[in-house]
Amino acid sequence: MDRNDALLHDWRERALQLEAQAARAVIGQQRVIRLVTTAVFARGHVLLQGDVGVGKTTLLRAYARLIGGAFARAEGTIDLMPNDLIYHTHIGKDGRPAIDPGPLTEHGEELAIFFFNEINRARPQVHALLLRVMAERSLNAFNREQRLPHLLVFADRNRVEREETFEIASAARDRFMMEITIDAPEADDERLALMFEPRFHDTDALIAQLPEGVVPYQALGEVAAAIQHSIQATPALQDYALRLWRATAQPGEYGVRLTDADVHDANEVMLAGASPRGMSQLLRAARVCAWLHGRGHVTPEDVRAVFFETIAHRLCLQPVYELRRPEIVGALVRGILGQVAAP
Repeated sequence: MDRNDALLHDWRERALQLEAQAARAVIGQQRVIRLVTTAVFARGHVLLQGDVGVGKTTLLRAYARLIGGAFARAEGTIDLMPNDLIYHTHIGKDGRPAIDPGPLTEHGEELAIFFFNEINRARPQVHALLLRVMAERSLNAFNREQRLPHLLVFADRNRVEREETFEIASAARDRFMMEITIDAPEADDERLALMFEPRFHDTDALIAQLPEGVVPYQALGEVAAAIQHSIQATPALQDYALRLWRATAQPGEYGVRLTDADVHDANEVMLAGASPRGMSQLLRAARVCAWLHGRGHVTPEDVRAVFFETIAHRLCLQPVYELRRPEIVGALVRGILGQVAAP
């Protein structure tokens, strides 16, 4: 076993320990935890979707503690301005105006996870700042460049309340590696635990019980790069991924059929398929998925395991079909995975 293989083996054990510890804080979310772990090691930002109170903030706080970095949070409101994320002004104890760092700058380079709650309530100007931070992991603050080399952005969309919201543009959605839906646990024993076990009633105490730095955030970039260089993709797997990409734009050409009586041709609902960035990030996530399973190469199962979360939010429908996006996109993705033959 060479040095790189030994490094990845050791880090895989840490990643599995990370998942086990996260599951202590948020129960009944095994698939969500695996997807978030995949995003962490693929260095991809995540769009979260779920109802109020299902544990999104608790999950992210748990990950911030387990990787040892700083956690910051901002609430999306209609009056939030871009500068509110960088600094805030107030009257100090001496009665004079004072300026303090905002949530994106107060932790400096130690910021590991930034959670933007209800991003669709914020103005497009705020989205623009966040997109730059996500793309460049830096921003201009206090007349200098502030680097955020370890930053991962998680943004939440409230899918229940739509009043006074700004829908996220397709270009903005494409910046997120994944969109992950978090629902309440289905099992009765898990629901009973959330209701009656006191440890789940105090989030601060719950997070404090978790070990710090199981996966040191400063090294994640190096490990992520090693995963991408070490996990191989065969020519057959590459051809499979290419056919999946083409099917996202022309699903009808691959035999995808929608059962909706109003849609006779799957091609007619499509405005654009997955972007090159999207397919690149699909394969980044698939390599991490293979690594977490102890494999040295990507399999079709690895691609399929992350396909919906990495591609569905990137599919652009004709405007007339956007209001029915959840049902149509779900059927499209299922049809693509069902009709494009795997090697």
